[in-house]
Amino acid sequence: MSNLMSVSSLNTKIKSLLEATFMHILVEGEVASVTYHTSGHLYFSIKDDKSAIKCVMWRSSVSRMKFRIEKGMRVVVEGSVSVYTPRGEYQFQTVKIEPYGQGALALAFEQLKEKLKSKGYFDAQEKRQIPKLVRKIALVTAKESAALHDMLKVIEKRWPLVEVIVVDTLVQGETAARQIAHSLKYADGLGVDVVVVGRGGGSTEDLWAFNEEVVADAIYEMKTPVVSAVGHEVDVLISDYVADLRAPTPSAAIEMVLPDKNEILYMLDEKLDQLRRVLHQQLTDKERDLQHAYTRLLQNAPDRRLKEIEQIFQRIHDEYRRIVQYKIEQFSVVPEQLKQQLKQSMGFVFRNKEQQVSYLLEKMKLNDPKIQCKRGWAQVSKEGRTVTLEEIKKDERFIIEDEKVRIEALCLNVIKDN
Repeated sequence: MSNLMSVSSLNTKIKSLLEATFMHILVEGEVASVTYHTSGHLYFSIKDDKSAIKCVMWRSSVSRMKFRIEKGMRVVVEGSVSVYTPRGEYQFQTVKIEPYGQGALALAFEQLKEKLKSKGYFDAQEKRQIPKLVRKIALVTAKESAALHDMLKVIEKRWPLVEVIVVDTLVQGETAARQIAHSLKYADGLGVDVVVVGRGGGSTEDLWAFNEEVVADAIYEMKTPVVSAVGHEVDVLISDYVADLRAPTPSAAIEMVLPDKNEILYMLDEKLDQLRRVLHQQLTDKERDLQHAYTRLLQNAPDRRLKEIEQIFQRIHDEYRRIVQYKIEQFSVVPEQLKQQLKQSMGFVFRNKEQQVSYLLEKMKLNDPKIQCKRGWAQVSKEGRTVTLEEIKKDERFIIEDEKVRIEALCLNVIKDN
């Protein structure tokens, strides 16, 4: 009976033996079941084609995991065997889990990428438009970093007129993701036109803060357009997918959102030359139109028209004289009596025509605006024709009128100045 042992003693000896023998070992298998407990602990089991083992990972270790395990996933677990003596059960106490044949960070990246894609974080219609003219820009990065120095250098070269606000934040380490998210929310309330978030190059672990879900949520919820500029061109992160614009480097981000001052100056010179040409053409056209209008005004001026009429009357008068002279010479060979009769007839015709010409000239002069506009002067007419005052006799009726008033008058007496 010397080998008789209690259950507790046996379990205690088994615990000491197992825990001392199986410390810090690696076990490979397929996840058979998995439970993420509300307490933060992870309970799961792994198996192969012959057996299975229960596993546990405490909350402190779970918080450091970059990915979530799922049923059917092949993993490598690191830890130790532990025994729960009250029930005589043992389990594998896990401190680290890695995907079999694949890095944990790579798996975590793909898992988060699929999750955010299903939530619509990458949809093109959700992207905000980057303004064409940026007046105010926020740079969310480490204050003393080379990336910030490069961005400020490009800003000074391309578009120094922009107002720059630097939001200092951690970009690497365990707390960097939450600080980046907090800085993005702060920058969103600054009233800037665009926010550039990023850092220079580094390892996958160095850049991992930009692959965290908290950063993706902050970018997606912002109202201000966001440019993700993390690492080098080959580095593609979750922030690149969620942001409104992805830049291969921080310097490239500035080149993508800010105009080049030299290009703007060149464009302004072209526009100025174009404006000068248009104004010169318009002035030339207006000057030509004005000259044309002035020429038409001169052609239709009353003075010019009156001179033209006078010239027409003069030509008619001269033509009559020429015709009369020709007729006289033509009939100079006729008998004296006929010559005398012809002379009388021609004289009558000539006087009649002269009276008509005189009448038309008088009428033209009376219609001259310069004469009509003289104050205190009026036109005198009798029986429909214009007459002088000397032609008016006592008890005769006549008309006195100017451009506005017509008066019918009766001559009571005629007084002549000797």
